[in-house]
Amino acid sequence: MRIEIVVFDGFDDLDAFGPHEVFSHASKRLDGWTSTLVGVDEPGTVTSAHGVVMSVSEVLGEPDLVVVPGGGWFVEGTGARAAADRGVLPRRLVELAERGTIVASVCTGAMILAAAGLTAGRPAVTHPSAMDALEESGALVRREERVVDDGDLVTGGGVTSGIDLALHLIAREVDPDTARAVAAHMVYPPQVELSRSAGTPG
Repeated sequence: MRIEIVVFDGFDDLDAFGPHEVFSHASKRLDGWTSTLVGVDEPGTVTSAHGVVMSVSEVLGEPDLVVVPGGGWFVEGTGARAAADRGVLPRRLVELAERGTIVASVCTGAMILAAAGLTAGRPAVTHPSAMDALEESGALVRREERVVDDGDLVTGGGVTSGIDLALHLIAREVDPDTARAVAAHMVYPPQVELSRSAGTPG
């Protein structure tokens, strides 16, 4: 499984690095699994919300799974809001969803999915501060859930939920034992039930 995690100026660090570390550990155990941090439409330098400056040499391609982080939704011109308003990433996400890519988000990354129309009429979750905005966009918000799995659309709540989202997807796509092994290696107690089934984890 090729996994691409999109980064853009103002992305929340842990939204992207948390899932990336989980998937990277999994890739050492699973043939054909890769996790790559990619730019939206061109290689270059990206600065995170917390000041990490990084170089991305690849751009969003045609992965099996794309993960969209959040960051800065309520400040115009920065982070997730800027990525949504620019329109390039939402359009690419629509194209990927139409070709069968699993689309996932962490925190206010769900609002970028909403800008793409991907969460309308579907169960989803985001950071508590953006729950109302997500609901107003037409999503069926699951306010009490940490990870919401609707098959080809998987959303995580605030920040650290990205780790659980990644573990959940490993359990779903491979097996729970592999997900638990990765969690144990990271010394992280999963906050969701790890199982092979899709649907909202308990």
